[in-house]
Amino acid sequence: MASHFFTTTTATTRTLSSPKTSRASLPKRNLTLSPPRGSLSSNFPSQYAAAGEFSVQTLRKRSINPLSPSRSRSRPKRDVITNILMPFVNKGDPYPAPDLASTFFEQRIIYLGLPVVIPVVELLLVEFLTLQFIDPVSPIYFYINSTGTTKGGTKVSYETEAIAVYDIMRCVKNPIYTLCIGYAWGEAALLLAAGTKGIRSALPSASIMLKQPYERMEGQATDVDNKRKEMRAIKAEMVELYAEAIGKTPEQIEADIRWPKYFSPTEAVEYGIIDRVLYNEKARKDRGAFSDQKKAEQQA
Repeated sequence: MASHFFTTTTATTRTLSSPKTSRASLPKRNLTLSPPRGSLSSNFPSQYAAAGEFSVQTLRKRSINPLSPSRSRSRPKRDVITNILMPFVNKGDPYPAPDLASTFFEQRIIYLGLPVVIPVVELLLVEFLTLQFIDPVSPIYFYINSTGTTKGGTKVSYETEAIAVYDIMRCVKNPIYTLCIGYAWGEAALLLAAGTKGIRSALPSASIMLKQPYERMEGQATDVDNKRKEMRAIKAEMVELYAEAIGKTPEQIEADIRWPKYFSPTEAVEYGIIDRVLYNEKARKDRGAFSDQKKAEQQA
């Protein structure tokens, strides 16, 4: 037993110390530090450039491709991210997206393109007052494309909102050019007529309409009665404002707005809502839908 054990141990020792697997016989590896194959791109010279440890070079576009032959045996390098981001930083578009509201405001243009609801009215009031504060002499240009306090036959705001804008327009010292470029219905027509007389205008395809206040009343009898009194007061106020801006008597205005009354631009000039129609070389006649309808009725 002892002899067998000794023989086995000796054989094992000889096997481990064989020249084929001996650690001492393996070639030695010398660890040497070499500069990186690709350095980070930078616009600033490195402080170690003189020592040769880093190099500043322009990255090639093919280094972005992770499957290129030069990168098949190595991990992606950080200079790829630098090369992708730098064009957006150094070659960015010098012209940002235009801010139309600020551009209009710089040109002293106020644009009403929505129904006369509370947020819109607040913006209009601030713009009129600010433009007067900046320059109380230069004119203000008020472009209107609005259906008043209704939208699609549904009431969306109160007539008093439009009356507030009317009052501000009367208080502002600057001359106000008003121009209807689409719709000017109801309270929007009142604002169109509230401009400075002589410089109120509309485009050939504009549609202008006068109407009395509109309100749906619901609730108990006392609430309905109070609302009726309020609506009568608002109607009387609007009739007076229409008469002042247009130059008609209150009795004639009240009779005309008993039902919605539509005007073509030329008819609006004759009625006194505006002073002129702005034509160009391509359009010398009214092109509105209501004017075409009235011409067809006259021919019939």
